[in-house]
Amino acid sequence: MKRITSLIICLFSFYAALAQTHPRFKVIALYENGGHHIAYSKAAIVWLDKLAADSNFTIDYIQNTDKIDSSFLSNYQLFIQLDYAPYAWTKTAEKAFESYIEQGRGGWIGFHHATLLGEFDGYPMWQWFSQFMGNARYKDYIATFVKAKVNVEDRSHPVMKGVLPSFIVQKEEFYTYQKSPRDEVHVLASVDEKTYQPNSSIKMGDHPVVWTNLHYKARNIYIFMGHSPILFQSKDYTTLFNNAIFWAAGK
Repeated sequence: MKRITSLIICLFSFYAALAQTHPRFKVIALYENGGHHIAYSKAAIVWLDKLAADSNFTIDYIQNTDKIDSSFLSNYQLFIQLDYAPYAWTKTAEKAFESYIEQGRGGWIGFHHATLLGEFDGYPMWQWFSQFMGNARYKDYIATFVKAKVNVEDRSHPVMKGVLPSFIVQKEEFYTYQKSPRDEVHVLASVDEKTYQPNSSIKMGDHPVVWTNLHYKARNIYIFMGHSPILFQSKDYTTLFNNAIFWAAGK
């Protein structure tokens, strides 16, 4: 019996070590480490690191696009744009990212700031990225924040598995765009603007907040909610985030 127990322990140790040296997939996360999104980034990193350890994948973090080229991206099966805007990227990074998405060389999840599309800080709008986001262009935002209800529209999509049909977002600065991207993307969820607390005049009518663009080879998901760390107290949000990772990575 002792020999059998010892053998089981040895086998367990072997497979545990094997899992550490052979992760299921590798993730690169580009995140903002400054401004008023820093609290969200810090909370996201803690949550992601635990998920990676528990689920046997690896995740690396970068705070700017200087390292990004085709060779760099070839190391990763998933790119997470964690509250990082689509401007002030190097030209090399832009071209490498476009190829990564168009050729389906990996998956992508974008959060919140990824649709801050327009002319900001002296940078022109990245036209390719705007098209990727359903030709969206930033128009306005709710600077004072609101609580609101998000309605799932495609409950059959794997990213929405285990997410309630409607769930509450406690604090968000919902962006509006010059138009709804619905005609050019597949909408998975939208915010019900009638539920804003407190009410706000900054509305756009049809207001998608989670979508995927089926015109690109890469599995891609955009999730607007990503401003406050309080999001990680929501089971629906963490379930959505978790599902998005494994779906976009093809796992």
